[in-house]
Amino acid sequence: MAKAVKLDESNKKDLPLYPIGIVAELIGITDQTLRLYEKHGLLKPARRNKNRYYSENDIKWLVCVRDLIHKKKISIEGIKKLLEYAPCWELTECSDERREKCTAFIDKSKPCWELNRTICNRESGKICEDCVVYIARKLQKSKN
Repeated sequence: MAKAVKLDESNKKDLPLYPIGIVAELIGITDQTLRLYEKHGLLKPARRNKNRYYSENDIKWLVCVRDLIHKKKISIEGIKKLLEYAPCWELTECSDERREKCTAFIDKSKPCWELNRTICNRESGKICEDCVVYIARKLQKSKN
């Protein structure tokens, strides 16, 4: 019998629980669109046999990708470039007031989560692990 593992909230959000059809329905896109995003390297779902499974963090990231494409009119290639070069405050549209307090904005030499993992939590109740930029970087590292 397998031993149960206690998971904290951040680990739960990384668990690949949702099959491709459910994710497509939740987000309002097709399975093919999800496969296209994967093909272009915007995400890498977990695999069980030949089936794709997505985590809550994957879903958050996919919603962000959809917004960038449909609301901001940014192409897939544009999103890939943004992820290479744009700082998080540009992608998440932080206010000037919030930028003034952000060590990543002030220093700019490293991503925000490397400089001060708690700045968002202190200022807005958010944590780095919920940030779309953090999630995207984590996904990029996991596919390499």
